[in-house]
Amino acid sequence: MIKRVLLVVFACFWGVHAAAADPRDPGKLQLASANAAVYDASTGRPIFAKAANEVTPIASLTKLMTAMVVLDGGQSLDEPVAVDIQDFDFLKGSSSRLRLGTQLPRREMLRLALMSSENRAASAVARHYPGGLDSFVAAMNAKAIALGMKRTRFDDPTGLSPKNVSTANDLAVMVRAAAEYPLIREFSTTPSHYVEVDPAGSIVGFNNSNRLVASSDWEILLQKTGYIREAGRCLVMLANVASRPVVIVLLDSIGKYTRLGDAERIRHWLETGDALPLRAVARGAGPAAKASAPGKRVSGGPVRGSFNAAPPRRSRAR
Repeated sequence: MIKRVLLVVFACFWGVHAAAADPRDPGKLQLASANAAVYDASTGRPIFAKAANEVTPIASLTKLMTAMVVLDGGQSLDEPVAVDIQDFDFLKGSSSRLRLGTQLPRREMLRLALMSSENRAASAVARHYPGGLDSFVAAMNAKAIALGMKRTRFDDPTGLSPKNVSTANDLAVMVRAAAEYPLIREFSTTPSHYVEVDPAGSIVGFNNSNRLVASSDWEILLQKTGYIREAGRCLVMLANVASRPVVIVLLDSIGKYTRLGDAERIRHWLETGDALPLRAVARGAGPAAKASAPGKRVSGGPVRGSFNAAPPRRSRAR
C-alpha cells in the first residue's frame, strides 16, 4: 500500500515545483562521490547537487535502460533465452555464474541483470531483441532522447563499455522513468534469488549487488549499482526517506563502500538536517587501516553511525 501511494505521488516528479524552501542546508552535506544529485520525487525539486551536469561513464546503471527497452519490446517474458559466446565479456574480463549454453526465461535473465548485475544476462536479452544487438542499442538511445536525457549516450546494454555516459541529473530522469515499470521495481530490489542453470537441475543462488536492500533502515523502491574502472562505484536509488520518496544518484566513488556511505550520509541529513563529516580513517578500523601510511585515505563502510569515507582521489580513465 505504501509503495502504491508513493508511486501515485511520484507521477508528478518533474511537473510540480515546491514553493517553500527546504530547511536543510545543502552546504552542510559532504559526499565522497564525485557526482551526485538528490531530488524530492513528490515535487520534482532538486535538494542537492554536486557536479550533477558533468558527463561521466555510468557502468551498470545502464541496465535500468536495458530493462526498460526489453519490457517496451513486448517479447514474452517466459520465452527461453540462451547465453552465447557473444555474451562473454572480452572487454573487461568480468566473471559470470551463467555458463555458456545456460537457458533461462527472459523474465529470469532480466531479474538477474537488475538485482545481481549479471552482464551475460543483460547481453543475452539484448541480443535476442528484434533486429539484434545493434537495434537494441539504437532503441536505448532513442528512449534516452525521448525522456529528455540530452547528455546521455549508450554503447552497449551491460555498461561494461566506458562509452556509456550520462550525468547525475539525466540519471535522475532515468530512475523516474524506470520506476513506472512494476517489474523493474520488483527485480531491482529482490534481495536474493535462486535459478536452475542447466538441465540437470543445478541450483545457483544470486544476491543483490546493493546490500542496502536487505537493511531494515531503508525502504528502497528501486535501485541499481554499477562499477567499471572508468566510472568508479555508482549507485542510483528511489527510496522513502524522512517520510517522502527521494531519488539519489551517486557517481564516481572510490572504495567498495563509499557510495553506500554517501547514501547513509544523505539519509541522515534528510532525516535530521545535520551532516556527518568525512574522515580519513574509519572509527574502529582494523589493523590494515591503522597501519596505513600517514595521509593515506581509507574509505569507510556503510555501517549506520559510521560515515567516514574520505573524498576520492580523482584518477579518471575516460
